[in-house]
Amino acid sequence: MLDLKFVTENMDKVIENLSKRQGDFSYLKELEILQEERKNIIVDVESKKALRNESSKKIGELKRNKQDATHILEQVKDLGDEIKTMDDKLKVIEEKIFDILAITPNMLHESVPYGEDESKNFEIRKVGTPKTFNFKVKDHVELGEQLGILDFERAAKITGTRFVVDKGLGARLERSLIQFMMDMHALNHGYEEVIPPFIVNDKSMFATGQFPKFREDSFKLELKDQNYYLNPTAEVPTINLYRDEIIDGDLLPLKYCSYTTAFRSEAGSAGRDTKGILRQHQFNKVELIKFTTPESSYDELERMLLNSEEVLKQLELPYRVVALCSGDMGFGMAKTYDLEVWLPGQDKYREIGSISNAEDFQARRANIRFKRTKESKTEYVHTLNGSGLAVGRTMIAIIENYQNEDGTITVPKALVPYMKVDVIK
Repeated sequence: MLDLKFVTENMDKVIENLSKRQGDFSYLKELEILQEERKNIIVDVESKKALRNESSKKIGELKRNKQDATHILEQVKDLGDEIKTMDDKLKVIEEKIFDILAITPNMLHESVPYGEDESKNFEIRKVGTPKTFNFKVKDHVELGEQLGILDFERAAKITGTRFVVDKGLGARLERSLIQFMMDMHALNHGYEEVIPPFIVNDKSMFATGQFPKFREDSFKLELKDQNYYLNPTAEVPTINLYRDEIIDGDLLPLKYCSYTTAFRSEAGSAGRDTKGILRQHQFNKVELIKFTTPESSYDELERMLLNSEEVLKQLELPYRVVALCSGDMGFGMAKTYDLEVWLPGQDKYREIGSISNAEDFQARRANIRFKRTKESKTEYVHTLNGSGLAVGRTMIAIIENYQNEDGTITVPKALVPYMKVDVIK
């Protein structure tokens, strides 16, 4: 959430920045009016409360001295109702301010390239060269079904479309990737492992920016008197580890690698990537999360990007790094890199992970602060999140890039110790 004082004092600058997201943010100007009304009411209320308190003292003195206090009582008899009316009006104004800020996205970092949509994302580098096949390439759906490691038909019977049953070495491949990623980030990169709850509450969803904007994309559990939702990404429960807490500054940066199963209804994506496991309602993910000081967050972002890239390097998968342009940025993020892996079955690079800095946007919504020393004032942390990686999409990349002419799949060297086989056949 943006800071109200900053927005109202820098209105033109804020609107200009946010407009690069290809939206109309002129509605923010109402905040100037609301904030002025709010200030005036607060001044008036405090004045009336001060008058009431002073009058109460005088009335007490007069009564102790057995003097008549009728004239003062007459003056203040309506003060209580007036104060309540003004407090109620103040509450309505503050709720309006909150609602406006709640639907307003994060400010973009100055380094974010301008662009209308994803076609304007800026390629930073390519790593690895896509393999040249001397046979007709198959996609992961055909290969998975022929090998009996992916079963879409039975998954549809069990649940519906956009689900899959991993079977045999397909199940082992997914399980191995999770362990491989968690081991790499925990043992090599210094992240602490976390497996948080897969069910979150509405406060957690608001804190990370999923609510209210993406409420329609969430799976709500039908439980009486409980606002529970299926976790849409490990970012949500892991960021909320420190909601409403003050962190000792000496502990920063805090680094977590978090495994969850994620659930998304994919509202608004009808007709997009419906084939296979690229865009599913349920998928596994290893997520990297950092809590940092403001001055170190962009250095930590670059380190996180390298940590995510290392997964693809170890698996020897061709990929590229792109900086998202302003029109393709996520709601709560100030800057984002995407990792896109080469998929031979689609003959193109596709997103396999995002690495982002939210700066203090989520921390303000979640009230996550830190103190540099015991005597220091509290400050908001910066929060970062990055895929480390999306497991299902990594499976696609392995199946398609490591396919053989006879329909088998060679297991990447880095996964052989986990898989205990060299070939999926």
